[in-house]
Amino acid sequence: MGGPSAFPGIDPESAARRASSFGGQAEAYARERPDYPDAAVLWALEPVRGSQPPRVLDLGAGTGKLTEVLLRHVTDVVAVEPDPAMLRQFRVRLPRVEALPGGAERIPLPDSSVDAVLVGQAMHWFDLDRAAPEMARVLAPGGAVAGLWNLDDDQVPWVNGLKEVARSTVSRTQWRPDMLELGEPWFGPVEQAWFPHSQRRTAESMVATIATHSHVLTLSEGDRAELLGRIADYLRSTPETARGEFELPITTVVIRALRA
Repeated sequence: MGGPSAFPGIDPESAARRASSFGGQAEAYARERPDYPDAAVLWALEPVRGSQPPRVLDLGAGTGKLTEVLLRHVTDVVAVEPDPAMLRQFRVRLPRVEALPGGAERIPLPDSSVDAVLVGQAMHWFDLDRAAPEMARVLAPGGAVAGLWNLDDDQVPWVNGLKEVARSTVSRTQWRPDMLELGEPWFGPVEQAWFPHSQRRTAESMVATIATHSHVLTLSEGDRAELLGRIADYLRSTPETARGEFELPITTVVIRALRA
């Protein structure tokens, strides 16, 4: 399996640094990052939506982007997040949801205590050698694990141009969550589904969004300013994004598997 090195093309040391980079921009992350489409969340929950309302763990919950969507469909959600700044933002935004400090490799919940574990935009940072058995441990029999990712749809030409300028590797064609080894012996076969999504942006808010990406957060101050300036120039010179608001096309990909 493997830990942060499961992020394709990134060495383990750089991946570890990127994985821990978000806390310093927790407020911006909460403000700028997209949510998840309801259809994607419902598909993730489909195996456990029986007669009894499921209890769901949002693992690596960040500032609560996924929990906000979950609460439209289930009433019992617990969140676990390792970064103190992200956890503070979560508690400010969603004060009624139980939110615990902890990570995927050591989940602070009892055995068989949740029906589903959902992970938004974070499973690629996990050390799956340790996290997979932990997720299986906290799942009740018949429980499901699911990972969700929002990927900019770089099959759209202007988005592909933006990805090249931004030097980003997280896109529909350049990275696939099925590269992650999530399965035996802890889980059964992995299923995958794709869902259309979008986010209303301006050139300024798109720059602010990219500024919350880990490959930007870990740059030096000068390199970050130079990169964000080039991104702003691109957006202001591209017809689709130069004037006012535009739709950023996103594909949300979901993988799910049942506890073995």
